[in-house]
Amino acid sequence: MRHFLCISDCSTEELNELLDLSISLKKLYKSGGRDVCLSGKVLAMVFEKPSLRTRISFQVAMSDLGGSAIFIRPEDVGGIGAREPIKDMARVLSRYVDGIMARTFAHNTVVELAKYATVPVINALTDLSHPCQAMADVLTIKEHLGRLTGVKIAFIGDGNNVAQSLAFTAAKFNMKLVVASPKGYELDWGVIEKTNGIKADSVSTTNNPAEAVAGADVVYTDTWVSMGQEAEKQKRIKAFKGFQVNTELLKFAPTGVKIMHCLPAYRDYEITDEVVESPNSIIFDQSENRLHFQRALVKKLMS
Repeated sequence: MRHFLCISDCSTEELNELLDLSISLKKLYKSGGRDVCLSGKVLAMVFEKPSLRTRISFQVAMSDLGGSAIFIRPEDVGGIGAREPIKDMARVLSRYVDGIMARTFAHNTVVELAKYATVPVINALTDLSHPCQAMADVLTIKEHLGRLTGVKIAFIGDGNNVAQSLAFTAAKFNMKLVVASPKGYELDWGVIEKTNGIKADSVSTTNNPAEAVAGADVVYTDTWVSMGQEAEKQKRIKAFKGFQVNTELLKFAPTGVKIMHCLPAYRDYEITDEVVESPNSIIFDQSENRLHFQRALVKKLMS
């Protein structure tokens, strides 16, 4: 594994190795142990989009492993790809640091960084893909359900970058994903074809949230308005009416179904406060696991 850009780029064996390493390192750090395998190593963290979980979890992961991280905002470099080409930025950073993490709008930005960098490049979120989130989700599901094979996830909301990464994750780990979205906001058909080509019948879509949550082990949702879509906010709120994860919707799901959200949550829009705070919510365990997965990821790529 040279870079970590998309779940689809990785074999099931590679993903399982990362998952096992996440579990091992989590146990180590929870017990007060320490692994300084990245002593003296530096990660450049390139951000076009604001972040709480991504920035802090990667920075803490590097510190935990004995390394350090440098936070780079667009204004620090005159705009990503604006003042100088991305390929130049990739080659310059490669002379200074041991790894590059990028959180960007266009997916091609991380692709181009990886093409020209001589150090590992990590996709920390693009408009197309959010692989670190999907792997933290898998870790959380395995911890709470004790298995991955046969787990059914109902994703209620926009067929966005998170849904796309979950689709490939479902196919790789022999899970089932049903994405319920309003018409016009469905998961890309090309993604459905590719994932079902990996594992038949692993991913499907519906316009009926109640149908999606029936028999689900996990009900998952995300914001209706992602960064960069603010101008569409009112249009999207109207379109997603009826797709809120609330107690009424959960009546169609099994008792004890786990609730997930990749955060930030806009309470009483895509999910109610009552559901976020319910005993079935594993949202903050899911958030914590961003750290544990990313600690394993940087160890794998940079040690």
